Amino acid sequence: MSALLQETTFVVVDLETTGASPKKGAAITEIGAVKVKGGEIIGEFKSFVNPLSPIPEYITAMTGISDLMLADAPVIDEIFPTFLEFVGNHNEAVLVAHNAPFDLSFLKSAAKDLDYEWPKYKTLDTVTIARQLLTKEDVRDCKLGTLAQFFGTKTEPNHRALDDAKATTEILHGLFERLGSLEITTLDELLDFAKTAAHIQRQNYWGLSSI
Repeated sequence: MSALLQETTFVVVDLETTGASPKKGAAITEIGAVKVKGGEIIGEFKSFVNPLSPIPEYITAMTGISDLMLADAPVIDEIFPTFLEFVGNHNEAVLVAHNAPFDLSFLKSAAKDLDYEWPKYKTLDTVTIARQLLTKEDVRDCKLGTLAQFFGTKTEPNHRALDDAKATTEILHGLFERLGSLEITTLDELLDFAKTAAHIQRQNYWGLSSI
């Protein structure tokens, strides 16, 4: 029997990076994560990561993260196992992110570079779920800032990992309230809903930016 959503542990993660893709040499500069169950935060994770390369000026302008701030930060080799330990067993925790393919691409790339086997986490993308639950009359797009404003989150997104993860957590709970009207109450039902939503959106249902 599938676990109820209120009994499921979700780990909402957000990354800051030096660029758009690890395939183009970009690296993680900050990891933030919130562990939540039954609507209650049960843990937080936050760490800078030294990318061992200069941060582009436009990234510093956007995030406020500078080379100096990362000079004494751990490298990904040091922090990655600590992060995986925080997330926990893949049979018990579900990974959530806003525009999840972005964050997962960096995390999986780090795992590969460090010769870790990436755990088979179930994953959810708040962008995909939001696009299926909200209409264009509700929101003009599904960017993190737009959804945070729509749901009235206490934490305002600011391109810093932990704050963005906190805002995403509040958005996730706002989306959960709307899922109740669709009688989606278990993890399996939500995963099926998200999978169907992603399929629909690949057919250009809501071709909007999400970052």
